[in-house]
Amino acid sequence: MEKAPRQDGDIQVQEEGILNKKPYDSIEKVHAAASEDVEPDHDHTLEGHLNATEDDILEAKELAASMSLESVRVMMTKVLSIHDGDPNFPFVILQNIKEFLNNDDIIENPEKHERLIQEIKLEAALITNNSPYAEVRAVVDNVDDPEILASTIRAWVIGIFFSVLLACINQLFSIRQPAIRFDTNVAQLLAFPVGKAWEKWMPKYEFTIPFTGNKINLNPGRFNKKEHMLIAIMATTSKAVPYTNNVIWVQVLPQYFNQQYARSFGYMFFNAFSTNFIGYGFAGLTRKFLVYPSYCVWPKSLVTIALNNALDNESNPAVMGPFKKMWTISRYRFFMYTAAGIFVYFWFPNFLFQALTYFSWMTWIAPNNLHLNVLTGMQNGLGMFNPVTTFDWNAMCHNDFDPLMLPSFSSFNAAGGMFIAGFFILAVWFTNTWNTGYLPINSNRVYDHFGKLYNVSAVLDKRGMFDLQKYSSYSAPYMGAAQSLIYGFFFSIYGAVVTHVFLYHRYEISMGFKNLIKGFRLKKNKATSDGANEQTAEGEYMDVHNRLMAAYPEVSEWWYFSVLVISIIFGILGIALWPTYTSPAVVLYSGILLCIIFVIPVGIVTSMTGIEVTLNVLAEFIGGIIVEGNALAMNFFKSYGYVTCAHAVHFANDLKLAHYLHIPPRVTFAGQMVATLVSTLICTGIMKFQMDIKNVCSKAAPMRFLCPGTNTFFTSSVLWGTIGPVKVFGKDGQYKWLLLGFPAGVLLAAGVWGLRKVWPNSRALRQIHVVAAINGALDWAPYSTYTTLSSSLEAHTLTRRPDFAYMWPNVPIAWLSWIYIRGRYLSFWSKYNFVLSASFSAGIAISGLIMLFSVQWAGISVDWWGNTQPFKGCEETACVLMKLAKGERFYPWWDSTKVPAP
Repeated sequence: MEKAPRQDGDIQVQEEGILNKKPYDSIEKVHAAASEDVEPDHDHTLEGHLNATEDDILEAKELAASMSLESVRVMMTKVLSIHDGDPNFPFVILQNIKEFLNNDDIIENPEKHERLIQEIKLEAALITNNSPYAEVRAVVDNVDDPEILASTIRAWVIGIFFSVLLACINQLFSIRQPAIRFDTNVAQLLAFPVGKAWEKWMPKYEFTIPFTGNKINLNPGRFNKKEHMLIAIMATTSKAVPYTNNVIWVQVLPQYFNQQYARSFGYMFFNAFSTNFIGYGFAGLTRKFLVYPSYCVWPKSLVTIALNNALDNESNPAVMGPFKKMWTISRYRFFMYTAAGIFVYFWFPNFLFQALTYFSWMTWIAPNNLHLNVLTGMQNGLGMFNPVTTFDWNAMCHNDFDPLMLPSFSSFNAAGGMFIAGFFILAVWFTNTWNTGYLPINSNRVYDHFGKLYNVSAVLDKRGMFDLQKYSSYSAPYMGAAQSLIYGFFFSIYGAVVTHVFLYHRYEISMGFKNLIKGFRLKKNKATSDGANEQTAEGEYMDVHNRLMAAYPEVSEWWYFSVLVISIIFGILGIALWPTYTSPAVVLYSGILLCIIFVIPVGIVTSMTGIEVTLNVLAEFIGGIIVEGNALAMNFFKSYGYVTCAHAVHFANDLKLAHYLHIPPRVTFAGQMVATLVSTLICTGIMKFQMDIKNVCSKAAPMRFLCPGTNTFFTSSVLWGTIGPVKVFGKDGQYKWLLLGFPAGVLLAAGVWGLRKVWPNSRALRQIHVVAAINGALDWAPYSTYTTLSSSLEAHTLTRRPDFAYMWPNVPIAWLSWIYIRGRYLSFWSKYNFVLSASFSAGIAISGLIMLFSVQWAGISVDWWGNTQPFKGCEETACVLMKLAKGERFYPWWDSTKVPAP
């Protein structure tokens, strides 16, 4: 096994031997070597203070003993600069670092502070030798063998196969109601037996690639974790259908814009290619900000790695767990047992006993009681005061709020923000502000002033353009209390995320820009004498994974920049070569400018909290103002403004996966590029086929191809593009006060930052994350395209409107996992927590697919009290506070004199 490349500097003196030990390999030797100096009680205290397992500490002691006090001070100064605003970094350790740095007596009289110095040295060794985060150490190895190949013919064949499979299934059934999605965890599970079968039965035959001389073995030996992760990354890359498919559908369908030129394969491919690849270019250019820094944890990636470890890692250390019992079950067996359990259980809340999902038991007492339903109901109420809400894990984890995956502070802040926002929603509804009392309190639909669903066709002329006279004689659009405030919260989160990152992470951003500039200046990879690439700028510490990855050739920033430029060209051609009546500049000022402003703030917050901020509402808002009256132009503005940043963040997450697994960067680059191209071609071809299906996207459509997401997208395009945000949020619009959300978000983020400056040692203030809290508030009546790159969730949210009852169960589970068990049984938590999250996700995904293609496909239902009671009274049809008489409409009536000319 090759040794990891050695770096210069005092703190790396002894690292060569340590970094190349296998996990749990010869740990007994480490125990024995350190046994003479070990004080059991003190070591137990150290585990708690350092948030590390006994094995982590013993592994770090050898390096700590070699570190000088001065080198530790230099390193801890950098650590404090980077992690002082990091809620994932242990609070006690930060307090110790501050004490260490601020106490001059430690340098003058080190013998008086031996215990503190020992803890700080061990922490420095942990950071040098491993990740500073226990959750990362739990699933990511701090060793690497460069001889383990990721780029094998086996990995490429299986990866391309699953790329094709996921693209086919997700595109074909994206217009179905309900949609069918084949997700990453399912592909990751299925790839394992395929890889093992290849290992066992494929002949060991070596052949030479023509003209290159490179030899490839058809069976490269044992199916390894790097191959498996490369396949998973390719599957993740290819699973999302192009967002521009929504634009194409509303153009082609005769009931919408009926623009048949959009059937052109070239038109579809150019636009899909551009939106798919443009985000990848940004992801590569932001690696120095979002991938390489250790503070970018990317919680979602840890679950994927945990599944990879459960399947590929054969080590099985015994750990102390609950009930003072030694747990010896392997990760693989634990995964299989828990996945099988949730697979069986999922049939109860989702098919046999749906009351377990919608456990609004208080409303069952009086199903028609308006106030009881509003306060405790789960489907048409707010569910705020129901202490026991659901027994469905899938319902709890809606919008990726997995309490086992997200850091506990993310779950707590999101739940707290949602709960506080609920009181504002109640106030707006009970005071009938904006006529919300006539509408359901928690709905994501748009209504007219008769309390009926808004008929967008009633405000369009024969060409599909906005008709002021029809609009004036019909109605302005109205939203329920929750949906109205959602827009205010969306506006606030955009101001908050930029302000938060600027105030808390200025140091890290400056380091990232220095690295980025240096990357562009290098004409080729400069290497040290042992081949290590330069990856960090002065002012940073280089964590173990960066040092291990330095063994592999880096991908130049110019490669990613080239991808970005090519994507822009494709986007401009896709708009300019066809009669879209849209300026090609939309690619630049929506896809580029908006992403430049937000990709780093959004990426940093997502990488640290696991909660993603999407730009769909902001893109619609700005686009609707700029191109008011042109729904198609607004759709392009929204597509580039939203998808570019979202794709960049998702691709950066995949790059972090490869970084954690030590897959060569150029292999990852090739894998993502190939998978994205395959996905673009497959999705475009299948969509071309779907357009020719008779009665597609109509009530008579076969295979339930009803296109619910397309219907929602069309409504949204007319409301934001044709009618425009000026009429809704402008100076004469009834929702104009919601624009105060922009400054409110800035003030909230700055206010909490100011309080932390006044009380810098407050543990409670450190755990408040304004962006995560506002994001929780967004979960009321979720906006249709809020968290997905496909149309599947758009259909989903029309029938299920998450409320606080779905969010609340995350809180006790997050406390149990991240605080109670993690604080008492860290080794147990490290071994099983993320495996449990992965198993639940995989078990539910497989169970849902089987359920869909069996009983639901056949239309079988179980008619009994457990499936009917949750849908009675106000839970079946939303009750409203105020009712209109026949022919009556809201007051005040729409005043056409205040409508700005289109």
